[in-house]
Amino acid sequence: MMVAMHAKPHHIPVLQKEVCMLLAPQKGDAMLDCTLGAGGHAQLFLQCIGPTGTLIGLDADRENLAIAQSNLKEWADSCTFIHANFREILHLTIPPVDILFADLGLSSMHINTPERGFTFHHETELDMRFNREEGIPAWKWIEQKSEEELAQALKDYGELQQSRKLARLLKEQAVRTTTDVAECVAELFRWRGKKMLPQVFQALRIAVNDELGALCILLKEGPRLLKSKGRMGIISFHSLEDRMVKQAFRDLTAPPSPYTLLTKKPIRSSEEEVRRNPRSRSAHLRAIQRSS
Repeated sequence: MMVAMHAKPHHIPVLQKEVCMLLAPQKGDAMLDCTLGAGGHAQLFLQCIGPTGTLIGLDADRENLAIAQSNLKEWADSCTFIHANFREILHLTIPPVDILFADLGLSSMHINTPERGFTFHHETELDMRFNREEGIPAWKWIEQKSEEELAQALKDYGELQQSRKLARLLKEQAVRTTTDVAECVAELFRWRGKKMLPQVFQALRIAVNDELGALCILLKEGPRLLKSKGRMGIISFHSLEDRMVKQAFRDLTAPPSPYTLLTKKPIRSSEEEVRRNPRSRSAHLRAIQRSS
């Protein structure tokens, strides 16, 4: 059943109807939202599971978690909010759930908060951490990595050509701000620089937050939390993540297996949704179900 979503000016959850139809939350269900964000998808889930249901919401970003708590205060009695990255899922003693959900990647709140350093549209310190209480900012990460390590990250996570040249330039210029990086990209790629910037920033963000390492843990440990008939759904936004989810779900559901693949091909956004929310264009939704 699809329910109405109150408009949130800062974030529009993608694939709302498709997520609800595929994961089919029911009254009384126990849910785990691994990427709570502003609580957009969680609000839809809570309307479906009702007061007898429960939702555990994780987020690596304490600021996002505070926004979600405010947005979901109507359902506070049904919610448990945990400041944690889903890579910590094994250590959180989470009980079995009917539905496990993750919406990967960058949130609109990160994009719309320039001082976090996730985008190249504003000059600010190059931070890029989802959790600013842990780890080191991106500029420091670049400083500490060798040229070879930095080049490999740019190639693997941004699928960039000339990654070695860019790595050398970033090291030589001792980049500290988003503008520093943008100027290095412009110097190397010339007229193609503006087109290459999203790939460069994506690569640095993925590396600094070890996003693929966290996803690997979720894909391994998440299915074990599902109850009988429980469902797990993941939305990814770039090819690296989607390939990992696709392969993990295929391996997990290969017979004989207690898991069934619910999406032979990823579910994509409709043309109407893409018009309303351009961010949804690259969204891929895949899901599995535990049969026993």
